[in-house]
Amino acid sequence: MRVGLASSGSPYSWGLRPDSGRPRITPREFMDYARSVGLDGIELPARLFADQNAAELGHYAREHGLSVTIDTDGYDPDALAQVIELAVQVGAPTVRTVVGGAKIGGDRRPLAGRWQPFLDEVQVKLRTATATAEKAGVALALENHQDLASEELLWLCETIDSRYFGITLDAGNPLATAEEPIDFFRRVAPYVKNVHLKDYRVWLTEEGYRLVRCPLGEGLVDFPALLDILDASAPEPTLAIELAALQARHIRVFADDFWPDYPPRTAAQLAAALRVVQANARPGEDWQTPFEQDASAAEIIAYEERQLDQSIAYIRTLQTARNT
Repeated sequence: MRVGLASSGSPYSWGLRPDSGRPRITPREFMDYARSVGLDGIELPARLFADQNAAELGHYAREHGLSVTIDTDGYDPDALAQVIELAVQVGAPTVRTVVGGAKIGGDRRPLAGRWQPFLDEVQVKLRTATATAEKAGVALALENHQDLASEELLWLCETIDSRYFGITLDAGNPLATAEEPIDFFRRVAPYVKNVHLKDYRVWLTEEGYRLVRCPLGEGLVDFPALLDILDASAPEPTLAIELAALQARHIRVFADDFWPDYPPRTAAQLAAALRVVQANARPGEDWQTPFEQDASAAEIIAYEERQLDQSIAYIRTLQTARNT
């Protein structure tokens, strides 16, 4: 099981935020860090490759046996074409993107009554972008970024119908669209090209529940089950550790206006998701991350580094267990 590292979970540590006080990490430095901790690849935003020699970076990655995934966002075909070209230059087999539309936390109220026209536009433009990806031999992988539900991801995969279009599965995000995680994994697995290994702890609220980042293996995600599902159904996706955002995600499933633009769900489906929430719910109100407590940059960096170290250690135990 080869596992890489995505940069987005440690924005202070890698200098991705101006207030971190650290210089922004370069792709070469990020590759060297991944190698130093025994990981097998990297996932980085396309913007970090600006003013870099992509061909040289690709050669360096291949020389050291590292996979590369390029992150971007949006669904504009012209913008995606530029990132796909970057992926070709650096030898990245996959470009990950997100389409947005909803606020983080599965909140579709900004597009109330307009969600399906939005999806129709996304489908048309992603179909065009996929034609570019096919010619380049690069997979375009759309993430469940606390916006699209499994039904919608499957619809896009089935209607675009290309082996160069699929899904970046974020393991922590199914509950953000009120879906039971294992069921979500099984539904989308045949289309998965790329995986974010992410975990959350959960706190109950009056409006629903709050998802808060944690080290892998210390939250609600059943990683052994996820990996078994991928082994059975997904054709060797790339995997990367990606710690969650520094801000908690509030999933307001009990709000009256949360549901109107969602696909129809049965009571049994909602009950299955809420059982996972209830089984993993944490007591008390001490859920805020150091970032949410206005801690110093140094304290936030220490928090990120501690969680990443714990996550890497957990992945190593998983790898050992799967190799025995």
